Amino acid sequence: MVDALHNAGIEVILDVVYNHSAEGSRLGPTLSFRGIDNLSYYRLHPNDKRFYINDTGCGNTLNINHPRMLQLVLDSLRYWVEVMGVDGFRFDLAACLGREAYGFDPGSGFFDALLQDPVLCQVKLIAEPWDIGPGGYQLGNFPVAFSEWNDRYRDTMRRFWRGDHGMLPEFARRFHGSGDFFEHSGRPPAASINFLTSHDGFTLGDLVSYTHRHNLANGEDNRDGHQENFSYHYGVEGATSDPTIMAIRARQQRNLLTTLFLSQGVPMLLSGDETGRTQLGNNNAYCQDNKLNWFDWSTVGMDKELLAFTRTLIALRKRFPLLCAKHFIHEQLVAQPLVGAYARLDWFSRQGEQMTKSLWSESMCRSLSVVLSGDLELKGKQQALLLMVNADDNPLAFTTPTLAHLSPWQCLIHTQLDTQPSPCAGPLDAQVLSTQYLLQDRSLMLFHADLIL
Repeated sequence: MVDALHNAGIEVILDVVYNHSAEGSRLGPTLSFRGIDNLSYYRLHPNDKRFYINDTGCGNTLNINHPRMLQLVLDSLRYWVEVMGVDGFRFDLAACLGREAYGFDPGSGFFDALLQDPVLCQVKLIAEPWDIGPGGYQLGNFPVAFSEWNDRYRDTMRRFWRGDHGMLPEFARRFHGSGDFFEHSGRPPAASINFLTSHDGFTLGDLVSYTHRHNLANGEDNRDGHQENFSYHYGVEGATSDPTIMAIRARQQRNLLTTLFLSQGVPMLLSGDETGRTQLGNNNAYCQDNKLNWFDWSTVGMDKELLAFTRTLIALRKRFPLLCAKHFIHEQLVAQPLVGAYARLDWFSRQGEQMTKSLWSESMCRSLSVVLSGDLELKGKQQALLLMVNADDNPLAFTTPTLAHLSPWQCLIHTQLDTQPSPCAGPLDAQVLSTQYLLQDRSLMLFHADLIL
């Protein structure tokens, strides 16, 4: 399988669980290391070694600090790389792997052993940077070689497009690559694994169709799974034939996907989100071995328009290197010493004014524009992208920023109902090519222009 994927140009990242085993608590059966050397393989309560430390929520925590457990994990990782040929790993509940007796440490024995290994230090490493143990939330605190799942990105983008107030500064930080978490340690935007949904939680289609979880089929009285999903149904809980509600939901899925693929960092797309897959509101479907959790790879029931839209987004991300900057981009012109190119990022209000402290603090505002410009290809051709976002529940007029040395803005993609939105007025100033566009409620537009020097 790995060879076939490699032949198709696809890398393989393996999701690995080295934080707990199958036994559960002391009440569970002996299935794994408990029957070999319970004292060595598990972290036990120091005052009563009958009980397991449960930093995982699964009943036990493996003792990665013990030399034999550490050796076992490293041997396992090397096997997957050297024999099976995988390209990297995503570590489940990775805070467990960095927890010493005194707490989480990015210089823990496991991280030191992993990063000095001549084989393992060469592959991609991704951390799920939390568990339920003490000090278990460690986003931004893993070693430089790691990328991390960014749940702050997930929650921010969900809340922004849901229409929550006061989200502009947080939206900008996450869109910019979450430098507040990663840049301080010298890591690039690629350290942020941006995602909207994952195998844990709602699908994208359910995110815009359900306000509450619907997990009764799991047999835990709807108590399992995340309680707060920052989701909304836009009028009716669950499936509906109302064309107005269906149109809003379709628009919101496109808004969220566009934001994901235009943000600095690495976009992670949940399989099936590009086709409108649903789990009928179940946000903890891991235990459902049936059609609720299976993904039908045929075209039956697929949202083909959403699939085509997602393909367009992927092509745009490949087309514009500015969307994949190797270094954090700041408002001031910043040299990129390793590549000899530069990029610039500027924020504007919907009136086309440069964002100020007072504008950022307008808690009721749910709209803004961002311009990303520069040259990261070293081919002499400099480009600019303009993204206008309207998360408000009313149509709003946007004015394109007045930037010099630009060719006319050309619309690349949008999420409005019109086939091709047109300006709501002619150029406001022919010299600066400033134009007004009326953006539908809960919609966005992406433009492209060349910089003429």
